[in-house]
Amino acid sequence: MKTEWDLSYLKKGGDFEYKKEKWKQETEKFISKWKNRRDYLEDSKVLKEALDEYERWSEFYGPSSDEFSASSSADELYYLWLETQADQTNPEFKAGFTKADDFAKDMGNSISFFKISLSGVSKEKQQEFLGSPELKEYRHFLERIFERSKYMLGQKGEEIMSLKASSSYSYWRKMVAEFLSKEERDIIDEEGKTIKATEEMLLSLIKSQNKNVRDNAAAAFNDILNKNVDIAETEMNAILENKKTDDKLRGFAGPDEERHLSDDIRTETVNNLLKTVTGRFDISHRYYKLKAKLLGQDKLEYYERDVEYGNVDKKYSYEDSVKIISEVFKKLDPKFEEIFKMFVEGGFVDVYPRKGKRIGAFCVYLTKTQPVYIMLNHTDKLYDVTVFAHESGHGINGELSKEQNALYFNTSTATAEVASTFMEDFVLQELMKNADDELRLSLMMAKLDGDISSIIRQVAGYNFEKEIHEKFREKGFLPKNEIGKIFQKHMSSYMGDYVKMSPGSENWWVYWNHIRLYFYVYSYASGLLVSKALQRKVKENPMFIEKVKNFLSAGTSKSAEDIFKGMGIELNEDFWNKGLDEVEDLLNETEKLAEKLGKI
Repeated sequence: MKTEWDLSYLKKGGDFEYKKEKWKQETEKFISKWKNRRDYLEDSKVLKEALDEYERWSEFYGPSSDEFSASSSADELYYLWLETQADQTNPEFKAGFTKADDFAKDMGNSISFFKISLSGVSKEKQQEFLGSPELKEYRHFLERIFERSKYMLGQKGEEIMSLKASSSYSYWRKMVAEFLSKEERDIIDEEGKTIKATEEMLLSLIKSQNKNVRDNAAAAFNDILNKNVDIAETEMNAILENKKTDDKLRGFAGPDEERHLSDDIRTETVNNLLKTVTGRFDISHRYYKLKAKLLGQDKLEYYERDVEYGNVDKKYSYEDSVKIISEVFKKLDPKFEEIFKMFVEGGFVDVYPRKGKRIGAFCVYLTKTQPVYIMLNHTDKLYDVTVFAHESGHGINGELSKEQNALYFNTSTATAEVASTFMEDFVLQELMKNADDELRLSLMMAKLDGDISSIIRQVAGYNFEKEIHEKFREKGFLPKNEIGKIFQKHMSSYMGDYVKMSPGSENWWVYWNHIRLYFYVYSYASGLLVSKALQRKVKENPMFIEKVKNFLSAGTSKSAEDIFKGMGIELNEDFWNKGLDEVEDLLNETEKLAEKLGKI
C-alpha cells in the first residue's frame, strides 16, 4: 500500500506546458465557433450541438470545485493545489499554483460567455428549451443556468468576480490555515515522551483519556490560537466584507441564499432543517451530562467534548483501517470494495500527519478524466478509522459520478455528505459487532459523539455563522472578542449546562475551516439524517443498495430533493425528526447500558 499521493497520474499525456497549450487551443476553438453566433440561443438543435462541444471541453477543463478560485481545473492546477495541501509551507508550490490559477482564470473567463449568454434568453425561450426533446440530456444543466440568471453580472462583471476571488477571499482563508500548520509545541504524549506536536497532533491528544495529557494539549492548542487570533480577526472581517459585497452586487437578500442556490436545494428546506434540529438540542444536553458522569467530572471543559470514553485505547494502524473498511464495503457491494482498493493501492491516499501538511481530512475530485485524491492525518485512533471510511465514501461517490456526462460530474453539497456518512456508519456498526458490554458502551458513546458532532454541532455552527454575517452587516466590523462571545453562545446552546466554556474556548472558531466556506456545514446534518434513512432501507432490504448506487452515480443530473424523492425520501420536518429520534433512541439505550454496568 502506498501512503503518500502519487501525483504522476496528473502528468500523463505530456508535460504541463504542452497541456496548457492544448487547453488554450481547445478553448479558442470553442470561442471562435460560438462566441459571435446567436443561433444557438434561438434554435434547440443548434444549442444541442453547442452543448455537446461544451460538454467535451468540460470533460478535461472544468468546472472546478469550491476549493479553487479558478473557473476551470486542468491537470497542472490540480497537481499544484494538491502539493500545497501536502506542504503548506513550500513557496515554490504556492507560486506555481498562483500562475496556474491565473492561466485557468483566463481560460475560464474567456469561455464563460457561453453560460452568460444562455442566462440572458427570454423566459419564453427558456421554457421552449426545457421542453425540447433534443435537449433532454441537458435539461437540468439549463435549469440551473436559468435559475441563476437574475444573479448574473454580465460578461465583464463575471470576469471581475472571478479575478478578485483570490485576493478578496481565497488567500485570506488560506493564510490562517497556513499559519496554524506551521505551529509546533513541546508536549508530553500518552507514552510520557516529550515530543514536538503539530496542530493536528495536539487536536488528537486533546481527545486522550489521560486527563493530564489532554489538559496540557489543550493549553498548548489554546496558546497557538491566542497567538493567531489577531490575524484571524482581520481575516474573518475581510471575508465577511467580501461576502457582503458579493451578495449586494448579485442581489441576494440573505448571506446564505447563494449557498442554497449553488447546492440546488430550497432555502425553505434548509431553514426547516435548522429549526427542527435546533429544537432538539435537548438531545445533546443529555448526552454531555451522561459523558461528564462517565468521565467522573461535574462538568466537561469545552475541549473535552470529543474525549474518547472507555475501552477505545486500542490502536488501529492504517493497515487495520484498510482491512476493516475493505471488508465492510465488500459486504455492502463488491463495487465499493473495488474502488476502495484502487484508492489504497494506487497512491490516491496521503495518510500520515507531518509538519506543514494541512490539518484534517478531505476528498477531492474535479473532472471525470482526473483521479480522486484523499487526504488523511492518521494517528491510529478509532476516530481515524471512521474518518477514512467517511472520506472513502466521498471518493466512491466521485468515482461512480463519472458515469454522468461531464456537466453533471460533480456532487452537490446537499448530497455529498450522504455518501460519506453512509459508509462511515456501516464501518462503525461493524466495529460494534461481537463487542462485550464494556466495549459496546465505548462504541455507542463514540457513535453518539459522531452523530451529535455531525448533526447538532454543525447546525449550531451554521447558527453562529449566520449571526456573525448579520452582525457584521449591521456594525461594519466584528472584534475578536465579540466573535468569541457569539461563538461561545452558540456552542453553549447545543452543549448545555454540563460543558463549561473554558478560558480559550472563545478562540476555537479560529481553526474551524468549514465556517469559512459560507454555510457549508448544514450539509453534514442533512447528509447524516438522509444516510440514516438509506441505512434503514438497506438493512430492511439489501437489494436497496442498487438504488443507493444509482444515487451515488447521479452527480448533479437532478436537484438534491428530486434525487431523494426518487428514493422515497421527502425532506420535511417529519423526516428530520425521524432521524433525530434514532439518535435519541441510541442515547436512551446508552444511558440504560451505563446504568446496568454501574457507571452512572
